[in-house]
Amino acid sequence: MADAHSILKPHPWHNRLMSTLSPRLMDDLHDLYRHLHAHPELSMQEHETADLIDQRMTTLGFRTVRCGGTGVVAVLENGTGPVVGFRADTDGLPVAEATALPYASQAQGTLPDGTQVPVMHACGHDTHITASIGAATLLAETRADWSGTALFVFQPGEETAAGAATMLADGLWDKAPRPEVMFAQHLSNDLAGTIHLSTGSAMAMADAWEVLVRGRGGHGSRPEDSIDPIVLAAHMVVRLQSLVSREIAAQDAAVVTVGSFHAGLKENIIPSEAVFTINVRSLDQGVRDYVLAGIRRVLSAEAMASGAPEPEIRELYVFPPVHNDPDETVRVMDVLTGVLGVDRVSGRPPQMGSEDFGALPAAIDVPSVYWFFGGTPQEVIESDEPTPANHSPLFAPVLEPTLTTAVVAAYEVMRSRLG
Repeated sequence: MADAHSILKPHPWHNRLMSTLSPRLMDDLHDLYRHLHAHPELSMQEHETADLIDQRMTTLGFRTVRCGGTGVVAVLENGTGPVVGFRADTDGLPVAEATALPYASQAQGTLPDGTQVPVMHACGHDTHITASIGAATLLAETRADWSGTALFVFQPGEETAAGAATMLADGLWDKAPRPEVMFAQHLSNDLAGTIHLSTGSAMAMADAWEVLVRGRGGHGSRPEDSIDPIVLAAHMVVRLQSLVSREIAAQDAAVVTVGSFHAGLKENIIPSEAVFTINVRSLDQGVRDYVLAGIRRVLSAEAMASGAPEPEIRELYVFPPVHNDPDETVRVMDVLTGVLGVDRVSGRPPQMGSEDFGALPAAIDVPSVYWFFGGTPQEVIESDEPTPANHSPLFAPVLEPTLTTAVVAAYEVMRSRLG
């Protein structure tokens, strides 16, 4: 992918966008983006990132409050009118960056279990923070043109599904004015300068489980004296794949993935246990309930068939659904089309990826809209090489028009709702 510090040759539509932002502001946002990209922090450990956001938003005239540990809420009250909310996520990932950018991350972090890992903004959250600060700057500079309250929620821990829940548990909607609508956006590897959004279901629910399979250990030469948890767990893994292919209707969507499998230490020893993890994605609550119940059924039945104890299941995390309000989505699409043009804004089907943004508006029962903005140059998309996607060590969105598009989209959508 093109270096993220490079800037594409401007198109007329991009020139119109750039006219909204002064050269001084754009230079400042580019520097901010490069700094954030080079200094990512792991989920729920975004201390320096939170301090930077707090300082920037306070300088703009926003009232800030910490929430959920490393979360920052910024409020700009500007007379009477609606409260409009916008969320940006702030955490990085345990990924070793391989982009060769001059500002590539060299950061290291520590996982909750004590493991030292490299850290990278491999999902574009550095862009999300920068774009939100850019939109907040425009709102602060145009206060004479609107009235109401602009609310920015800089949320930690999106990658682990901990951030939104932690902010809510820490009294987010007691500490901040409750918005009448919330928005969020996310970088993708689509064409830079384009925006895509869904109506209704936007992103899937996700459930992750760890399964402990217990057997009876023994010598590899005498399997008759053992209950082999590897064979048992292997049967479970294979049988789980039939849940979607044979029990879920073709028009419904679900994904069951076994992402890790660990057992044993030596080739001639049958271990006493095996551990694997399951990830489930679904768009419909009924489908989700059926798949999760089906997993429990398969695990229990396979254990019984092998004469083994009931497996132990530990829930790792749950991602809520992200739902785009249909009426508000139509309005947002009209706003974005008016700014970018009809060839730059389009609908898309729901994504099977997951995100915890949906918990924030759901907690206060207000509508929300979530969209994707692209960051990949045309020549990279048209090349024969695979386009690096989110979470790849090679994920390096082109800086422009990606950032300008995100800033203007956030600003225009919020502005359209403010009086």
